[in-house]
Amino acid sequence: MKNKPSFIVLTKISPKALFNAAKFFVAIAFVLVASFQLHAQTKEELQKKEDELRKEINELSKNLVQIQKNKKVSLAQVASVQRKIAAREELIRTINRRVRLLDETIYQNELEIYRMRKELDTLKQQYARSIAFAYKNRGNYQYLNFLFSSTSFNDALKRVTYLKSYRKLRETQVGNIVKTQQVLQQKIGTLTNSKNEQNQVLESQKTQLVDLEADKKEKNDVVKGLKGQEKEVTALLRKKEKQRAEMRNTIAAIIRREIAEAEKARLAKLKAETDARNKANAANKNIAKTTTTKPGVANTEVVEEMASTKTVNREYSALESTAEGVEMSVNFEKRNLNWPVSIGTVIAPFGNYQITEKLQGHSDGIEIAVPQGTAVKSVADGEVTYVGDFGGSPAVIVKHGKYFTIYNYLSEITARKSQQVKAGTVLGKSGISTFGEESLLFMVTNDKTVFLNPRNWLKSR
Repeated sequence: MKNKPSFIVLTKISPKALFNAAKFFVAIAFVLVASFQLHAQTKEELQKKEDELRKEINELSKNLVQIQKNKKVSLAQVASVQRKIAAREELIRTINRRVRLLDETIYQNELEIYRMRKELDTLKQQYARSIAFAYKNRGNYQYLNFLFSSTSFNDALKRVTYLKSYRKLRETQVGNIVKTQQVLQQKIGTLTNSKNEQNQVLESQKTQLVDLEADKKEKNDVVKGLKGQEKEVTALLRKKEKQRAEMRNTIAAIIRREIAEAEKARLAKLKAETDARNKANAANKNIAKTTTTKPGVANTEVVEEMASTKTVNREYSALESTAEGVEMSVNFEKRNLNWPVSIGTVIAPFGNYQITEKLQGHSDGIEIAVPQGTAVKSVADGEVTYVGDFGGSPAVIVKHGKYFTIYNYLSEITARKSQQVKAGTVLGKSGISTFGEESLLFMVTNDKTVFLNPRNWLKSR
């Protein structure tokens, strides 16, 4: 009977405690996997952003080489250097975010490794105690004594079941220890990889900081050369601003004309449908009461028919009075448009931009530096509504429902007015800008002649 308390002591420390420990490790493993997936996704997004910025910087560098062939300092050169610096600074910020993410990952891994080692020690201690106890009570007499001390047959069955469970429990202990060791080794491997990656990212950061200083020096040199041409550049900026004002007026007039024509066509269609319906009713002598419809005003049935289109819940626009017009607008509003050119870099952003301390420019679109003769394509499905000239520069306007895209500084136009175009249809070829630089001016506006930032509507490159 002296051995009986030993069994009681063993039951207090083994089954439930080890089961809870196993559940704890399963929960920890689940949290770690979920956390790793979240961090991996963020890491992939940052890596993608880095790749995009590196690609843009390389394109800007190539573009600067072409621009610098002209000994005269140009606005395109200044804009390219400024954009290159901005892209480099954004790249460094992205790298910094990756470094912080890696720091957090390393910290979490080290914390989990510490916890897992502590739990592994606990499991080993518990297993060692159970082995020591089993060794001390390895004789058959103790087990028989434990069974024969039962108060009833059911009690004896329970004790037999307990002994079997105890043996299985020791096997489970070994399995838990082995699995925990494996997970621990994986975490240590992940930690090592994270530290190696962090070292590589930090080296990349140092390189980019050095390159940024070189870019800033290049900008200072370019701006210094441009200051000697301030009078000439100021005159060109005034000329460009005058052209911009004239172009805005021309575009506004074209949009007003398109709206007027669309409204006229809509009213004519409604009147024709009303007249045809009244005529059919009169012929069949089924009209109980003649419905008088004023010219240009649809009867109830026609209005309901027009309301059945996708214009429901949209702000009214005459350019969306047909299902085709609505569909083009909706597709355009997905903001996943193709670029008008397959190569080139943005040298003049939308809105106000600084050239030097004294010189400032403004653009209603984006100006893309691109070799003369590059194919210019429609960014979305639409209809060519204008083929002409803006201040001496050939241009094309394409209507996409209630939105319009403008392509200026063309050297050649292949599109024709009223032509139905698809995304990717070639409209012409790029030419020379107001400043004598090889570029394309691309703009986006709506039916209210509000110019929109094209970068918010185009795909990421």
